[in-house]
Order: sequence, then structure tokens, then C-alpha cells
Amino acid sequence: MTVETVKGAKVTIRFDASRCVHSRNCVLSRPDVFVPNVEGEWIHPDAASPDEVIRIGQNCPSGAIEVFRNEGGVGSNAPPLVNTVRVRENGPLAFEAELSIAGVKQDAPRATLCRCGQSKNKPFCDGAHAAAGFTASGEPPARDSQPLAARGGVVEIQPTPNGSLKVMGNLEIVSGTGRTINRVTEVFLCRCGQSKNKPYCDGSHKAAGFTAP
Repeated sequence: MTVETVKGAKVTIRFDASRCVHSRNCVLSRPDVFVPNVEGEWIHPDAASPDEVIRIGQNCPSGAIEVFRNEGGVGSNAPPLVNTVRVRENGPLAFEAELSIAGVKQDAPRATLCRCGQSKNKPFCDGAHAAAGFTASGEPPARDSQPLAARGGVVEIQPTPNGSLKVMGNLEIVSGTGRTINRVTEVFLCRCGQSKNKPYCDGSHKAAGFTAP
């Protein structure tokens, strides 16, 4: 089963295994809520306060964990005030924004997208970068950029056929250590793993024969 939904007394947790990139924020921060390496039930929404459980969902970079208050109100899916994409060292692009990916509005405001070219679940990351030995800096050089007129709103991500990720919307590109390295409203990001100008596309997908829908 790819998606598990567990309802507690005050919150409901939805876990989508196909999105999980095993960042382990959940089992390291609250191993009583997400109990690792057990048979049977492993998600326990009532083991922590609703706010603590919601915080776990907010810290999940891939959007695999979503948390909803049973009586309504703000859960883990509130969009951020500032849209960001974080460049993970030797890993994926971690977006946090109100997202539309390949024309589909996403329930969660977080997603990790492949930038090594090896994922079997493109455009999403499936952890293949680790087995592939993908190397790419999480600290690209900063570019001169001006503050955005607006910092929130919808970010549309369109994977181009056999090419890059076309990203449209207010977005700050952030290094792994939290530096804003660029501010854009439209940008093409590498997803083939071959660009010499990562995280940006430089057209290397053509010479590499990269294929992806």
C-alpha cells in the first residue's frame, strides 16, 4: 500500500510512501509518533500534541507526510509566506510553495524533485541519487538578484520533454545552508544530472541523450 491514512483523536496523518525520500526527520524528531523498524502499526498520531505532529508534517521536505486537524483549521498544508527551492547536497531540489507540477495542483506545499536523472518516479525524487553516486554541490555561487515584488503565490513546475524543469512563479533559490542564491519568477533547472551550471539547465540533456516525459 503506497498511501496510509491514520486517524487519531485530534489529527489525521496521511503518509505517501511513493514521495518519501527517507530524510528521517520524522523518526528522528518523534520516534514515538513514527516508530521505525516495527511490524504492524507504526504511525501513532496521539503520541504527541497536535501542534507537534503538524510540525513533523511541515518539516517533511518531500510532502510524503501530511497532517490534518480533525475539526478543521490549519494543518501541515498551509503554504509558506516565502516560496523556496533548496538545493540539497548531492541530492534533489526541495520545493516549498503552493505547487502545481505537470499541470496537477499538489495537496502538500512541499515536494522533492529529481536532479540526478536517475529516479524511476520522475519528476519526483525516489532516492536514486544515493545508489547512483550523484555528486552536485548544495552551495552554488550566488547571483545578483533583486527582491521579489511578491514572495508567495502559486509556483508552476513543468517538466519539459527530455529536458529541464521549467519553473514559473515567485521563488527564492536557497543553498543547503540557507543562503538565498537567486530570486526568480521564471527559471529552467537541471533534472538530467549533467549540467555544468547546476542547479540551472545548460542544455547538456541534449548531448547526454536524456529521456523523460
